[in-house]
Amino acid sequence: MVLEGNPDVGSPRTSDLQHPGSQGSCILSSGEDVQPGEEPIKYGELIVLGCCEEGGEETEAQRGEVTGPRAHSCYNGCLSSGDKGRRRSRLALNRRPHANGVKPDVMHHISTPLVSKALSNRGQHSISYTLSRSHSVIVEYTHDSDTDMFQIGRSTENMIDFVVTDTSPGGGVAEGPSPQSTISRYACRILCDRRPPYTARIYAAGFDASSNIFLGVENESNVLQDGSLIDLCGATLLWRTPAGLLRAPTLKQLEAQRQEANAARPQCPVGLSTLAFPSPARGRTAPDKQQPWVYVRCGHVHGYHGWGCRQERGPQERECPLCRLVGPYVPLWLGQEAGLCLDPGPPSHAFAPCGHVCSEKTARYWAQTPLPHGTHAFHAACPFCGAWLTGEHGCVRLIFQGPLD
Repeated sequence: MVLEGNPDVGSPRTSDLQHPGSQGSCILSSGEDVQPGEEPIKYGELIVLGCCEEGGEETEAQRGEVTGPRAHSCYNGCLSSGDKGRRRSRLALNRRPHANGVKPDVMHHISTPLVSKALSNRGQHSISYTLSRSHSVIVEYTHDSDTDMFQIGRSTENMIDFVVTDTSPGGGVAEGPSPQSTISRYACRILCDRRPPYTARIYAAGFDASSNIFLGVENESNVLQDGSLIDLCGATLLWRTPAGLLRAPTLKQLEAQRQEANAARPQCPVGLSTLAFPSPARGRTAPDKQQPWVYVRCGHVHGYHGWGCRQERGPQERECPLCRLVGPYVPLWLGQEAGLCLDPGPPSHAFAPCGHVCSEKTARYWAQTPLPHGTHAFHAACPFCGAWLTGEHGCVRLIFQGPLD
């Protein structure tokens, strides 16, 4: 697991990333019951960054085969298969009714860790560090009434609060049998202080059904900051603090922007048909007749048409009828996860080559932010769907034509 919170490596800065808080969609509260009219104490939120689910349907733009309208089925605010229970695209961490945190208590230096009573006691939380073949350290943990613990991983066992599955880097979907998951069943745990300032700390690995953790070396704790990226080696999570949530654009603002853009009645410069961004309530269906499409190299926005293919340059290459630049031609989709937006600016830019639309500040920020890929690589990607960004800037300014009347 890699935790990034340093602007020097291109991870999100705390002053930029903001979120609408409780107005967002697809939030599961893991907190206490509150009285009517009383707001729960929120530690923060975890958001799964982009990427299509393994085995889920991808867009032709992501697969590099733009030959016609097709359904769009990436996260962008909700899992493609729907948010269900603990498996969802976003999780709000609220204070629990009763503290369930643990803290280090007794340390043992032993040579045969498997026979330790601490490891065989299901009621005793313990972490085993293997230092060598003949030397291990077992740390017994005791109840901590000052912290709440939340566990994240691939396992669907009851001790996991947020179930995260592998996502396809760059929006690709593996053919044939599903590859072996790279996300640990017990990937990490977050401990939150129950008292102000409600500091959240992340630790590698989580406790299994036997209340044990096995590690090769000792792991260090890290304080989560607004905009921290958590790499689970198969999926990347974004941490948002309550302060960041309060300063963010709301989903109502994003919807108002969509309606304002449609009210301007943009037209296809060739077909002269009126274009309109579809409502998020319509769901992830194929683009309709009014769907805006864009040539991602130049930014000219059109309605869908079937001409201009340049098969000699590749299956996704089209020639813009206005400027003659050749490049991908994809449908435009408004980014719906408000937690990934830096400001409530107008939807003026699109990521290349996927076509997700957001404000200029948001687009340029994520285009300059390398996201974890594999165990050693980083690559800028669309935060809404995970498609690797291409071109000189990774995004393009959209050029709409207004109505002739």
